[in-house]
Amino acid sequence: MNSSFEFLDYLIFGVYALVILGVGLWVSRTKEGKEKSAEDYFLASKSLPWWAIGASLIAANISAEQFIGMSGSGFALGLAIASYEWMAAITLIIVGKFFLPIFIEKGLYTIPEFVEKRFSANLKTILAVFWISLYVFVNLASVMYLGGLALETIIGVDMIYAVIGLALFAAAYSLYGGLSAVAWTDIIQVVFLVLGGLVTTYLALNTVSQGQGVVEGLKHIYNAAPDRFEMILDKSNPEYKNLPGIGVLVGGLWVANLYYWGFNQYIIQRTLAAKSLKESQKGILFAAVLKLIIPLIVVIPGIAAYVIVNDPEILASLGESGMLNMPTDGKADKAYPWLMQFLPVGLKGVAFAALAAAIVSSLASMLNSTSTIFTMDIYKQLINKNANDKQTVKVGRISAAIALIIGATMAPLLGGIDQAFQFIQEYTGIVSPGILAVFLLGLFWKKTTNKAAIWGALSSIPIAMFLKVGSKGWVDGTSMKVFFPELPWMDQMGLTALLTMAVIIIVSLKENKGAEDEKGIDLSKGIFKTSPTFNIGAFATLIILTVIYSLLW
Repeated sequence: MNSSFEFLDYLIFGVYALVILGVGLWVSRTKEGKEKSAEDYFLASKSLPWWAIGASLIAANISAEQFIGMSGSGFALGLAIASYEWMAAITLIIVGKFFLPIFIEKGLYTIPEFVEKRFSANLKTILAVFWISLYVFVNLASVMYLGGLALETIIGVDMIYAVIGLALFAAAYSLYGGLSAVAWTDIIQVVFLVLGGLVTTYLALNTVSQGQGVVEGLKHIYNAAPDRFEMILDKSNPEYKNLPGIGVLVGGLWVANLYYWGFNQYIIQRTLAAKSLKESQKGILFAAVLKLIIPLIVVIPGIAAYVIVNDPEILASLGESGMLNMPTDGKADKAYPWLMQFLPVGLKGVAFAALAAAIVSSLASMLNSTSTIFTMDIYKQLINKNANDKQTVKVGRISAAIALIIGATMAPLLGGIDQAFQFIQEYTGIVSPGILAVFLLGLFWKKTTNKAAIWGALSSIPIAMFLKVGSKGWVDGTSMKVFFPELPWMDQMGLTALLTMAVIIIVSLKENKGAEDEKGIDLSKGIFKTSPTFNIGAFATLIILTVIYSLLW
């Protein structure tokens, strides 16, 4: 283990772990004489207040992808990566105003369940398989890999043992307690997450300013690396392929954000567990406000690490330890773990607990949602339609355990990937445009038919792969650049979504001759009406974001 970790650090981390396990198991307990129902296990008895929903949304979202992956992207390309966070704040407001009223009115357990009510059981099954595959092979595996990388870098635990430890920790309370255990422990996780993140940011900026404080540190990194503060990259930037200029604001990033926050089971499940629609909308607004400060704790440390590594004077002040596990252009994801080793005793334990909180809360959320989709949309649909609550809860626990084992097995195989955050976005982007197209047209265009939605879902992946492979300039050794120029993957996502929508519209019009589909959703007047609190908060959030982009354009 890393000798820079001392007894107080381990004690703080141990207290954190005991608190999370204790609260998780206490919340999970079965009340005397009452068997846990499917609603209790998968939707927390529909009892979550707004502040628990908002905190849980952020805890589920902020994981090793952000702390390790986004800090790595901050190191490699700068503040432009923060668009994921800041545009997510706008997306959350859109989801709260336009999607949630429909989802909650239909009393959903899962997002695929909406597909069955709007389209058919066949399409629901297709999309359920899509989601389970994505969660297990991309999301679970990558979060465990990045978490293992962090533990390996910070305290010297071998990657395999780190992954196993994280998996067992997440399983200890989430498999037994379901969404209640996940959501209520997330409130504690968010406190650690924000506190630990702010501590690391403070240390990084104070180090850059050589003890002159945070404000001087911010000034220094801005002056030392002005290119790292460009929000809109131009084509000459080597990272343009990841964040293609103005296309970030008007193109494919909307696909990623709307899919993730609107139609992603492990995110939207919290909002479905609210006491009411208004409570759910307040929770989403709270999460949007928290999103405004996330770049401060996940991107700024990466930029600070870049400045430190490239300033011999500051690097020399760190001594020999500064040269250990140092991030480089090829290993940007080491930036955050590398910074943590310079924290003083005690605070190192707090920051480490924050990182663990981010990883474990996301793992627990993904496990719960994977098991929810498998149990409600595959097991109850295709295997045992008459399953009672006891059977569904049991299958939920078993399926989560199997998903965890597969993800843990896959995690070490992801070694060698630089900027894992971009890797996750890119491969999620193959599936997400088609799902987004199906949902947007299913929600807001009454003429969308089931046959057209199936055609859209199935054609979206070949379209995405054609654009992905073709834009790299080859198919079976033949140049494809005669058909279209090289496309950044984010633009590929935007084009895939538009082309998939075109497929759905053409098939729908051909099948229904312009008539409305019988399962089309009635968007009656007043369904999208929101409270004054939501409207004021949403407006304030939009003003803040407009100012940020105006200043950093």
